[in-house]
Amino acid sequence: MKVAIVDGYSTGATLARRLARAGVDCIHVRSQPDIGAFLLRSFSRDDYVLDLGFTADFTSLTRELARLRVSRVIAGTETGVVLAETLASALHLPANDPALVAARRDKFLMQQAAQAAGLATPHTTVARSARAAADWYTVWGLEEVVVKPLASAGTDGVTFCGSAEEVGQAATAVLGTPNLFGEPNDAVLVQERLHGTEYCINTVSLSGQHHVAEIWRYTKRIGPTAAPLYDFQEPVDAVSADGKVLIGYVREVLDALGITETPAHTEVMLTDRGPVLIETGARLGGGTGPEVVDAYLGVSQTALAVTAMIDPASLRTRTTPGPGRPLLRWVDFINHHPGPASPDALTKIAELPSVVAVFPSFAPGQYLAPTSSLPTSPGFAYLAAPTSQELIEDYDTLRAWEHEGLYTSPR
Repeated sequence: MKVAIVDGYSTGATLARRLARAGVDCIHVRSQPDIGAFLLRSFSRDDYVLDLGFTADFTSLTRELARLRVSRVIAGTETGVVLAETLASALHLPANDPALVAARRDKFLMQQAAQAAGLATPHTTVARSARAAADWYTVWGLEEVVVKPLASAGTDGVTFCGSAEEVGQAATAVLGTPNLFGEPNDAVLVQERLHGTEYCINTVSLSGQHHVAEIWRYTKRIGPTAAPLYDFQEPVDAVSADGKVLIGYVREVLDALGITETPAHTEVMLTDRGPVLIETGARLGGGTGPEVVDAYLGVSQTALAVTAMIDPASLRTRTTPGPGRPLLRWVDFINHHPGPASPDALTKIAELPSVVAVFPSFAPGQYLAPTSSLPTSPGFAYLAAPTSQELIEDYDTLRAWEHEGLYTSPR
């Protein structure tokens, strides 16, 4: 079996490694000639039998993949979604609905597709100038809005605004910089700010059937630039009351977006009026530790994606995970003090009793800026403990160390 992975970065790098271990020949394809360091640092050439790099000629690339007898094409990360799906369709391989490919990347078209299916979405517009963004805010009279790039991920460029002036400033900042993936921001999304509890639901779809791998509840905080920062995430039982509501809603979202054959990462706000879509990525959830999820929660989205490709029959008979999940917390690192990275920070974190895995995003001596977004976070760790008290004590200790200068001060 041969699988082509487009932009095998972030969790896509783990997918390639898992497939290679299962005896699958992986072929790497780049969607663009230049890839930012934020993504490139996760890439491992050793997991591929062939790296085709970037090919500008789509027809030539399609012919080469056909010659190689590729049986699946899948996106490794957000930047690869459109090319992976277009290639899969051209090669007559399992693919999501080609008519909705743009709606699976463009967040405004995504909201329109969900609305057309009768699903709850926030009031949203797309603006190509700061003036247009500010005018829309004024006309609608919303108390708060979110300004963010049209096609990005994480908290990249996300700003909460409570006035037309703030909207204009945030829109100017987005339009003047590339997104997280190095792509130009030629438009900006302005969206009603939702209030409630935010979740992400990681799924794998096969032949139109949506299989839930993980549900995580987000806790975020406001950073120094009025942008949200990831604080921590905790797993949610699929059979809980909230889990059942979220799963039902997300399955409708995936149908509305034509997602039938790929992993998806969907973010939803559970509000007083029910679940409301934030966004969906037709790919694996980014920057995760699948080995930890497999060990503590039973099966990760990455493991499920591998199963969908190499043993689809077993996926079709799989049931949704039940209750009894242990206490687990994914904690994102937050640096408060600029300076060169301490060589001892990771060792100190790993010595906390509940820490079961550490995923740094820096090298010793590297300059670290204060954390203001996902790319400037020093990494993350998973904490697991038999009681919530033990877990929270270690979490509080980590946060206290960070304020003291954990990542940049000599230890």
